[in-house]
Amino acid sequence: MPWYDMPLERLREYRTQTAEPDGLDEWWAKRLQRAHAQAESATFTPHEPDVYRPFQVFDVEFSGSGGDRIRAWYLKPAGEASKIVVKFIGYGGGRGAPAEHMLLPALGYAVLVMDSRGQGGRWTYGATGDGAAGPENSQVMSRGITAPEDYYYTRLFIDAARAVDVALEVSGGAPVAVSGASQGGGLALAAAALHRDKVAVCHADVPFLCDIQRAITLAPHAPYTEVPEFLDRNVDLIDAALETLKYVDCALLARRITAPALVSVSLMDDICPPSTVFAAYNEIPGDAKGIVVYPYSGHDVPPVHEERKLRHLRKFWPA
Repeated sequence: MPWYDMPLERLREYRTQTAEPDGLDEWWAKRLQRAHAQAESATFTPHEPDVYRPFQVFDVEFSGSGGDRIRAWYLKPAGEASKIVVKFIGYGGGRGAPAEHMLLPALGYAVLVMDSRGQGGRWTYGATGDGAAGPENSQVMSRGITAPEDYYYTRLFIDAARAVDVALEVSGGAPVAVSGASQGGGLALAAAALHRDKVAVCHADVPFLCDIQRAITLAPHAPYTEVPEFLDRNVDLIDAALETLKYVDCALLARRITAPALVSVSLMDDICPPSTVFAAYNEIPGDAKGIVVYPYSGHDVPPVHEERKLRHLRKFWPA
């Protein structure tokens, strides 16, 4: 994939052209308050203790949007875990197996891995439906897109905020970190924005759901292409759909982030175009942020980036 987006010097100055909806903070606060009021206690069931010792693994269920029960893994290092990282998953995947998430527990950090409702049917598996159904090999970008109250990503963002709530309960109210790649990176940005006072560190790799109205006109591959494919035949819904997307655009929500943030961007990424990632990064206020640019990578990051994230985590939030 060539460098198809802006030159790097322009990317560093680029700002989204999407206008923020009026009352965005109040809109989200109302929905988060409702989800909190509907929530039942989370459950933690031990999972394969003989397999994972000396670590502890729990199969978690907690209340997400609409009170729906969301699955997660909670992985705890040997001894007491003083810090918890909430991890979010990329598009099409689910929480997978606990063995996929053992790096941070091995270094002394507990991890809460949130399943993605109605996904988990592609590159790793899930256990949570969107409503009554189980995990799916689904396309969700246009699900409920004609109204922000009904949109799939409104529900998923609320799930992410509720996952942070659960981690905060486990930590006794101590701040937590959030992390993810692609869709998971977008969810990390959203969670850091919606829980700005309770997130200590935010890691977002090649994040999805940023500057969405530009992305759907630029990205040549799914998932962004799901939206123009839908609107190509549903032309009367264009205005409503574009308005809905504003409410879950992380380039707009990023203005609320206060945690030290580390973002990665790949200049040959044809799934999450570089300009859309910079659109979110450039809106994060303050100096406690950094972006790592990979000029010859696509929709991934080189393995060395894991060490960069670990150094960042140790610097700003040592276990």
